[in-house]
Amino acid sequence: MTAALAIQNEDEAMRERKCIVTGELREEAQLIRFVVGPDGDAVPDIAAKLPGRGMWVTADSAILERAVAKNCFSKAAKTAVKAPTDLIGRVEKLIVRRMLDDLGLARRSGALVAGFDNVARALESARPPVLLVEASDGAADGRRKLGNLAAGRGLKPALIESLTTREISVALGRENVIHAALNSGQLVQRLIFEAGRLDGFRHAAKEQAGSTPATEGFE
Repeated sequence: MTAALAIQNEDEAMRERKCIVTGELREEAQLIRFVVGPDGDAVPDIAAKLPGRGMWVTADSAILERAVAKNCFSKAAKTAVKAPTDLIGRVEKLIVRRMLDDLGLARRSGALVAGFDNVARALESARPPVLLVEASDGAADGRRKLGNLAAGRGLKPALIESLTTREISVALGRENVIHAALNSGQLVQRLIFEAGRLDGFRHAAKEQAGSTPATEGFE
């Protein structure tokens, strides 16, 4: 899955910006916008709505780390810009927070079902879900069974598997939620968009056993 899939505003997704680190032109869906805050800090603008000149960085923790190490924000802004030491973790948390908020909205609107049995029934229904959310730390067996069920019906739902069980559970106000599914709509588009960017911050963590999610402090 990529960030450019099924986002809410296709025209905005196709606009290209230059990453201040790599110099590559990328679609906005693959980038994080930053602005210079009142105190001269590099401020992540996850929604790309803050006033000021935007500085765009590829949505990847390693590239953002290079932006901090090589003072790229100051070079791009042509003025002194401070990059907080926790900037990478801060960006990741902001992306996750947006995703959790959207999952909560989906639950309250009735567009989401949670739990293995409920997701399985939804996949067998006349209006099957278009998005599956699978906890990254959940058992592979459950994921495989739901995937086989979808394939058996000729379904190809989008898949998000970058959130932890704890994060999904916090969003839905339930304990130990590993599987969830959503019907079509704007929330699905936004979740896929943000999940594509979050993958750039969590792909390295997947390779490190015992790594601590950056959202550990959420309540």
